[in-house]
Amino acid sequence: MKAIYTLAAFAIAATAGLAHAQAGGDASSMRSPILDSKPQLRAEAKKDARTPGKVKAVGGDELKTAEDDNIGSDKAAKSGQMRVASREARHPDRKPAQQGGTPDLPGAK
Repeated sequence: MKAIYTLAAFAIAATAGLAHAQAGGDASSMRSPILDSKPQLRAEAKKDARTPGKVKAVGGDELKTAEDDNIGSDKAAKSGQMRVASREARHPDRKPAQQGGTPDLPGAK
């Protein structure tokens, strides 16, 4: 009787292992991408409708011309420069901070 239960358990384990080994066709990494859906076709049409050679302008703090080095000329840049001037007026003999490194504080090393 014990041998029958052992044989039945072994058969169930073997069939489950075999079924698990063969179920690889539906894994998400095995699926091919859907290339003919409505959103995908709409995106492709939008991409193809753009005029060639039209490049998005670079943003940020980059200069547009060699002569134009006035990067910050808006209200925020002016107020920042006023803060710098005020700080320098309050502490005229202060050395500028060194960039990088660990400060020489007790316990910092």
